[in-house]
Amino acid sequence: MLTYDAVIIGFGKAGKTLAGKLAAKEWKVALVEKDRDMYGGTCINIACIPTKVLVHDGLHGVPYTKAIERKNEVVEKLRAKNYKTLADHEQVTIYHSAAKFRSDKEVEITIDGRQEVLTAEHIFINTGATPNIPPIKGDIESDKVYTSTTLIEQQKLPGKLVVVGAGYIGLEYASMYNSFGSEVTIISPDDELLPQEDSEIAAEVQKEMEAKGIRFIFGNHAEELTEVDQEDVIVTLSDGEKITAQAVLLATGRTPNVEGLGLENTTIELTENNAIQVNHHLQTTAENVWALGDVKGGMQFTYISLDDSRIVMDSLFGDGKHSLQTRANVPYSVFIDPPFSRVGLTAKQAIDQGYEILEGKLPVSSHPRAHVINDLRGLFKVVVDKKTNLVLGASLFGSDSHELINLVKMAMDLDVPYTFLRDQVYNHPVMSESFNVLFDVN
Repeated sequence: MLTYDAVIIGFGKAGKTLAGKLAAKEWKVALVEKDRDMYGGTCINIACIPTKVLVHDGLHGVPYTKAIERKNEVVEKLRAKNYKTLADHEQVTIYHSAAKFRSDKEVEITIDGRQEVLTAEHIFINTGATPNIPPIKGDIESDKVYTSTTLIEQQKLPGKLVVVGAGYIGLEYASMYNSFGSEVTIISPDDELLPQEDSEIAAEVQKEMEAKGIRFIFGNHAEELTEVDQEDVIVTLSDGEKITAQAVLLATGRTPNVEGLGLENTTIELTENNAIQVNHHLQTTAENVWALGDVKGGMQFTYISLDDSRIVMDSLFGDGKHSLQTRANVPYSVFIDPPFSRVGLTAKQAIDQGYEILEGKLPVSSHPRAHVINDLRGLFKVVVDKKTNLVLGASLFGSDSHELINLVKMAMDLDVPYTFLRDQVYNHPVMSESFNVLFDVN
């Protein structure tokens, strides 16, 4: 049995950050990762970084095969950098193995074909999430059927792509492959696009995507997949329509990756959604075990995982004030073209919660910077509490929204009135100066 101060299962954003922080405090750390291609975590290897490289290159006219090559180069460079940073630390031992709990304080791994047991007073689970595979009949195992992980590994651009699911991942992939030249159809079980978002913004998103040639089919399910030859697969919808494509992307969400962890040998409990149950300090129902990142459920963003590591460090070495309860105003962006970003409440959500609101709205086409960069697409909207003058939320669809949303988030965190953003002296001509008009809500 090998004894450590901490055993971390999973080399994701939270796990690698925590390993480095604990090692800096002279803790002896074991970091266990079963997949050598996942050193650095989901974001670096199969999600944020590779997809954003492809989004960038698609919009800049780079041929698909060249973009895939550059994506691979970027991923391999960052993966190696992440591995080396921890592998070179004398307090950290990296094990390439699956991990399975034998008890709350014992984790079994395999080293050079033999079983070994790691034990620690502090164990951290950071195993991420894996794509959902919906219950579709037929040739679900076809090599023409992909997840978000496997599609971006393909060297050949599909002429026709069917995306099953119109969530954020589905929309991003649809936009990305459309920019490379694929003919894209999106299948959604909902009757409208992005029902959880501001309806006017969602309509703008749909309008712009349709203008690029992306087809939406609403109120339908993919019921059966039929591989007809070496090139094509037929997608049969719930209304009987049949669509022929060269690739089908199953973009139907991701589920916490708990399979094979041996949690049945522990006192760790799961939620109804198969996520690891944690308290506000990310402690599981086993008091010496914490869960961080996607495996605990909730928002699946790399910056959430990073903040999870901060919560744990504050719990272990600080005053414990930082917790899931103090985390607020988490922004997100969908890298379609142009990007869509959101933080806080929509107007409808605010009204439903009893707020009396002021609402600001600005067509991107009315802003000077949009004319400078020759991109007039999009709409910006903000919501303000009429009683307190505090910002309740923002939905930004347009150029640079992924940067602008962070300014709104910081204003919300600092509880400054909306006039703080309205009355700033911004440089010119830039997108952020749109706030002078956007927040002029009186």
